[in-house]
Amino acid sequence: MENFEVNSDVLIGYVYLYGPKLIAAILTLIVGLWLAGFLVSMIKKMLTRSKVEPSLQSFLSSLFSILFRIMVYITALGVAGVEMTSFVAILGAAGLAVGLALSGTLQNFAGGVMILLFKTFKVGDFIEAQGYSGTVKEIQIFVTLLTTPDNKTVLIPNGPLSTGTLVNYSAQPTRRVDWTFGIAYGDDIDKAYEVIKRLIAEDERVLQDPEPFYALSALADSSVNIVVRVWVNAADYWAVYFRMNEQVYKEFPAAGLSIPFPQRDVHIYQK
Repeated sequence: MENFEVNSDVLIGYVYLYGPKLIAAILTLIVGLWLAGFLVSMIKKMLTRSKVEPSLQSFLSSLFSILFRIMVYITALGVAGVEMTSFVAILGAAGLAVGLALSGTLQNFAGGVMILLFKTFKVGDFIEAQGYSGTVKEIQIFVTLLTTPDNKTVLIPNGPLSTGTLVNYSAQPTRRVDWTFGIAYGDDIDKAYEVIKRLIAEDERVLQDPEPFYALSALADSSVNIVVRVWVNAADYWAVYFRMNEQVYKEFPAAGLSIPFPQRDVHIYQK
């Protein structure tokens, strides 16, 4: 009986000592988890209004949810009287070790976030980066998938992709097409201009604003070079470029213009 009374006194002492802390920790946990959920929902709404990629929205929402919950649990344990200094130190050291081990992966993750947030390119764009050219098929958190013109799939890590030089051929609605056509010395340059202008005028894909540009660019070793520059919609670039090359090759000889090639005169002296 005496032992029971002693145990009851000890139990009551524990209740008085730890009861308020336990209740405060439970309340902290309930309120903290509710607040974490509220903050995550606000972040989701902000990301949706900012038109962030759905995949990035989901990833960032999950990341913030995990971080907020960890903060709530640590706070609740601290309120309950658990010594958290050593635990936080261990957690920080573990985080540092994991960060060093996954430095390349984290760099790619950060690059993916930057690409999706700032939208330097999007799915469907034709880009050139890291020694590869192709159409963007998918932007993932860690890598970007390209399809090359010969139908190869290339995976480029987002880290170097976000920090390196990148050419986006689809960023602007129009592009300039440049040609250099050569005629032989002695050919009628005005006739050459006439043929080129007619071929350009016949192609409806060539834009008239800005106006097509024609000029004699160089008196080269074996040819008189004429530079031609026109503007087209980005999607028509290669079709216009190839067609013009073919048409000039056919029309120049028909107009009495010769397309020169490198030549060298050799004089033989007989002793």
